[in-house]
Amino acid sequence: MTSKLLDHPKALCNQLRRVAIDAGKITLDYFDDAGCVLDDKSDGSPVTLADQKAEDFIRKALHDILPDIPFIGEEARAANACDLIGASEYFWLVDPLDGTKEFISGSGEYTVNIALVYQNFPCIGIVYAPVIGDLYGGFGAGTSFKWHEESNHEKLISVRDMPREGLTVVSSKSHGSGERQDRFLEDFKINKVLKRGSSLKICAIAAGKADLYPRFGPTCEWDTAAAHAVLHGAGGFLREAETGQELTYGHNREGKWLNPEFIASGFEIEM
Repeated sequence: MTSKLLDHPKALCNQLRRVAIDAGKITLDYFDDAGCVLDDKSDGSPVTLADQKAEDFIRKALHDILPDIPFIGEEARAANACDLIGASEYFWLVDPLDGTKEFISGSGEYTVNIALVYQNFPCIGIVYAPVIGDLYGGFGAGTSFKWHEESNHEKLISVRDMPREGLTVVSSKSHGSGERQDRFLEDFKINKVLKRGSSLKICAIAAGKADLYPRFGPTCEWDTAAAHAVLHGAGGFLREAETGQELTYGHNREGKWLNPEFIASGFEIEM
């Protein structure tokens, strides 16, 4: 890749912010209609017209910005329309509407996720929650930020030190905790558990509002890549539960772009 824009991650991150916000506006057009549910995917998760329209917009916008970078998106994968990564060092990972169940239920805890992956690691990530009005971004160590739409206030964010009173754990609203998570948490002093939807769980750790998110269950690469970039930029970690290695991307496990099970944290964990 020779585009000069790739040498200026802050400028590129700002362009991706605009794309995510505009895509979020598309999802809001369908929010009151429960997204206009179209069908279920092969894994049983719902797909909506909002997902499709938002991804179509994002794909075109990203192509206009950097036309040579391959695109991998949740809806494109479902339609067998993802680009081939090939020898490219860069590729996009996009979830136009992460947290479809929350979207359909009207909770508003869904996000637009856009990540640029370089050499299998997310170098830039944007996570935008259109209903809540919060946008998170990161483009390298020490760069992560949170912007609130209504106040137009932006601030740098970082993970926090382990609280003396115990950890705050974030858990999925839709998928529950499960026995494996409960066993894992036995080794920690827990103060409270927060339920969050979509990639907002990982962003809560990046913003210093939570400390730990163990995920024992299936997720896809586009579910985590953007928030992973935010967490990394805020000083946190997202590591494979089995190996303890930092999560990487571009593996297309089982043809479904599946992640291994992982632990997101604001501190180092021995595994």
